[in-house]
Amino acid sequence: MHTLIRVIVLAAAVAAAPPEPPAPPLGLVLATNTQAGIAKGLAYLAAGQRADGGWEAFEKPHPAITSLVVKCLCQDEKYGPHHPAAQRGLEFILRHAQPDGGIYIESDGLPNYQTSVALMALAAAKNPAFAERIEKAQKFLKKLQWDDGEGHEASSPWFGGQGYGKHKRPDLSNTQIMVEALRQSGLPSDDPAYQKALVFISRCQMFDPSNDQSFADGPGDGGFVYTPANGGESMAGTEMVAGRPRLRSYGSMTYAGFKSLLYANVDRDDPRIKAAIEWITRQYTLDRNPNMPDAQSAEGLYYYYYVFARALYAWRQETILDSTGGPHPWRRELCEKLLSLQRSDGSWVNEKDRWYEGNPHLVTAYSILALQTALEP
Repeated sequence: MHTLIRVIVLAAAVAAAPPEPPAPPLGLVLATNTQAGIAKGLAYLAAGQRADGGWEAFEKPHPAITSLVVKCLCQDEKYGPHHPAAQRGLEFILRHAQPDGGIYIESDGLPNYQTSVALMALAAAKNPAFAERIEKAQKFLKKLQWDDGEGHEASSPWFGGQGYGKHKRPDLSNTQIMVEALRQSGLPSDDPAYQKALVFISRCQMFDPSNDQSFADGPGDGGFVYTPANGGESMAGTEMVAGRPRLRSYGSMTYAGFKSLLYANVDRDDPRIKAAIEWITRQYTLDRNPNMPDAQSAEGLYYYYYVFARALYAWRQETILDSTGGPHPWRRELCEKLLSLQRSDGSWVNEKDRWYEGNPHLVTAYSILALQTALEP
């Protein structure tokens, strides 16, 4: 009887005990080193803030780069949205709010890109006072999306995509950042914007069964290219397949497209998902932007690291197999790679300056956002 009572008491005590916190996604040593690397990077960024609250690109304060930096700060426990650097950055971002709901500099011609990253920063601040501004920015992005409102029906290769601005042809990079921003800012998953984007995103995949564009006819590798508009275009150029030139898929766009499929609630068993995962398996690497021509393999590398992290986090699988079946714990490998590339002053930069990756504020923000994603449980 006494034994039974002790068992009941013990069971009650266990039930009443608070649940254990989830295990960290990395080992203790690497997690500690990663946090230290993030701290050095954030210190570098905080020291580079201008008096007006922005961060510089092209010799002027830039709202998109500022937004990426502010997002890094808001997501860090030491800084957070109430830190003076984050507050000044948020004020700088909001000074670029436009009457149409967008957040951008009109003369730059980048309303989608600037509004999308600004929206991500405002969402990261978790401030109820920003709710109305967030909703206006969401509506602006949805209005900017190419659809029948601009004379592009579902049959058009422009349909559902997003470009740099009015009259600019859509591309996967702008479309994926819009989808990311809408998702991070809480737009419901059943909103039509995601399904419209899915039409465009599917047309960026070199996968004949689901892509109705002629450039994807024939054997496809499941990877993604930059845009299906105007006959299709890849920033990696072309390659010879079955004796004829075809658009060349590449890493940064493939991971961007893959995560966008997941954000649009495409089933894990869908052929498009399976084809993308097979591409990722064949091309898995952190040493280059995969499948870019050798001379260009370092171009867009840090953008690649960022979308790599976001895509595999969305995939919810801790280990990725390569073409030989070898396992890759992607979080650990990404952290080790980025820490090995960090400069002594805490920054990251790409010597290959395509797509503005010669700017250390931009590249450091990409790197920190990737590391923060790797640390998310």
